[in-house]
Amino acid sequence: MLQIETFPVGLLRCNCSIVSCPETREALVIDPGGDAPKILAYLKQHQLTVKYLLHTHAHFDHVGASKELKEALGAQILLHPEDLFLYDQVPMQGAMFGLQLEPTCPLDGHLADEMEIAFGNNKSKILHTPGHTPGSVCFQIEGHENHLFTGDTLFRGGVGRTDLWGGSESTLMKSIQQRLLTLDEGTQIYPGHGQESTIWQEKKANPFLR
Repeated sequence: MLQIETFPVGLLRCNCSIVSCPETREALVIDPGGDAPKILAYLKQHQLTVKYLLHTHAHFDHVGASKELKEALGAQILLHPEDLFLYDQVPMQGAMFGLQLEPTCPLDGHLADEMEIAFGNNKSKILHTPGHTPGSVCFQIEGHENHLFTGDTLFRGGVGRTDLWGGSESTLMKSIQQRLLTLDEGTQIYPGHGQESTIWQEKKANPFLR
């Protein structure tokens, strides 16, 4: 059974998720938005190795610790190419919120729809879900239990904002309706901010999806 640890990081409390294979101790780090020492301490405590740093999108609060983690772990930074323009402008993004942020380091590869990322005895499937940003993705892991890391596309009781760079409300709703709400209703959702949920709960109670 997968081991999943999610905790808020950075000034905007982005949920960083560490998903690991208990048999091999290989892990994925999803949305390392800040607090690199905290993330590194968890990895060391649980003796985990990391090949990939995955990003649901390239807003600064989701990529803030990637450079430091890459330097410490030698892991590869992966992002959907349609968010590269945001990734390259992290200092500008921060300035909009009164923050001084360092430039990002080069990417190691691109994510694509339906692509699979292997870690240990498991795989994570990429679902391209544009709307919050053009390159927003979700990470799906199927098995005895189904897990979905939705970034800022779908929240418990909410959906991602679309008034920032490259956002589109109609595209976001299409992504949610066609790519996410069609998944198994028991799928556990781990959003980019806030509490966990399930596909069933959001179909039933999310006021933005009625």
